[in-house]
Amino acid sequence: MPGTELETQTWIKLTLIAERARREPQCQFTSLAYLLDEGFLAACYRRLGRDRASGVDGVTWREYGEHLTENLRDLVARLKAKRYKPLPARRVYIPKDEHSQRPLGLPSLEDKIVQKGIALILEAIYEADFLECSYGFRPGRGCLEALNAVDKTIMTQPVNHLVDADIKGFFDNVSHEWLLKFLQVRIKDPSFLLLIRRFLKAGYLEAGRIVATEQGTPQGGNTTPPTILPNFRFCSRLPCREPGFGPSMARASDGSRVA
Repeated sequence: MPGTELETQTWIKLTLIAERARREPQCQFTSLAYLLDEGFLAACYRRLGRDRASGVDGVTWREYGEHLTENLRDLVARLKAKRYKPLPARRVYIPKDEHSQRPLGLPSLEDKIVQKGIALILEAIYEADFLECSYGFRPGRGCLEALNAVDKTIMTQPVNHLVDADIKGFFDNVSHEWLLKFLQVRIKDPSFLLLIRRFLKAGYLEAGRIVATEQGTPQGGNTTPPTILPNFRFCSRLPCREPGFGPSMARASDGSRVA
């Protein structure tokens, strides 16, 4: 596997990025793509689920890892040369409720590695922008923590109403154009933005046919950029409440609970 020195250097840089993002809310980051080096991507590979379903190429976590050093060296070379292009996601369906199904997009193993790296870089930048009431797709947070926050509010504050809100078809209708414009407020690295654009436009494979994606982002098994990107735009800009006044909100991705 690639040496841990490169991996450690990247983690240090991510910490510095996070500190600067918190200290300078107007800071624009101009150099990010270079962080996707062999050591960092090796760490991303190890963070992936080992038994998750494979993408359109059928490559599993173990198969990719048999020649990890060579595979990552080739991947980084393609990233630097801007020759890397994500494969279409494999479209599958899981039950959503008794009457409908939820579509999922399963990326290839190599795409999962790059997505994980992008996700960690985006988290370093945008985590400082999130308010305390935001729980979706954040490190150390999730639906359980959101429900606990709602429970605490109900049990400790005077509550007359509880509103359960959800944006219908949120992930299916996200505008790629506006999502990228939002990212450009804080990110000015054209190579990094190009990579994200390629993921958004990669499309999906369903019933043997490749379907282009002009809007929307696929929901997959990992916390990947196509899923967390809309969350950055939605949850870092919608306020939870005015301090000392008004309802209390707990927000998880495209759904909210207001007490």
